[in-house]
Amino acid sequence: MQERRPVTTLTGEPAAVTDRPDRQNGARRLVVAVAIALVVVLVDQLTKWWAVDRLPAGPIHVIGTLDLELSLNTGSAFSMFTGQTALVMAVVFALVGVLLVMVWRAPTLGRAGILGLILGGALGNLSDRLFRHDHGAVVDFVALHFWPTFNVADSCIVVGCLLLLVSLMRGSRAR
Repeated sequence: MQERRPVTTLTGEPAAVTDRPDRQNGARRLVVAVAIALVVVLVDQLTKWWAVDRLPAGPIHVIGTLDLELSLNTGSAFSMFTGQTALVMAVVFALVGVLLVMVWRAPTLGRAGILGLILGGALGNLSDRLFRHDHGAVVDFVALHFWPTFNVADSCIVVGCLLLLVSLMRGSRAR
């Protein structure tokens, strides 16, 4: 772990230390986050393409309560704001901007990667709303029957948020 504290220079004067990330590290973190986000979007869109192609014929039982069945969600998480696609899209566009700033300012490449998961999930679902012809609906297909139906993008958002929470908690203890 890198400590940030004033150090003595050869001249005997303390060196200036800032909490602002430098541009080169910000760009590196951005590259990591965008690469992860692109992988998430690719996997998400490929699985949704498969679901739209295969699942109209009927659900596929996998194991226990896990089924793969096609569902369209015009709302956000847990079907909140159903039918308010414009509002949901505006919030997601703002969230993407906030996430990019957070990536640039992330203290580590790991945190940037975590934010990349969330960013990829947001962009995966946003691309459904923008480019599919389902009236702004997102394709969901993983059905557990005790939880709302979800997709790869949703999973990456949830996992990314949990990892971000753990990362923030660990970071506050280290100080």
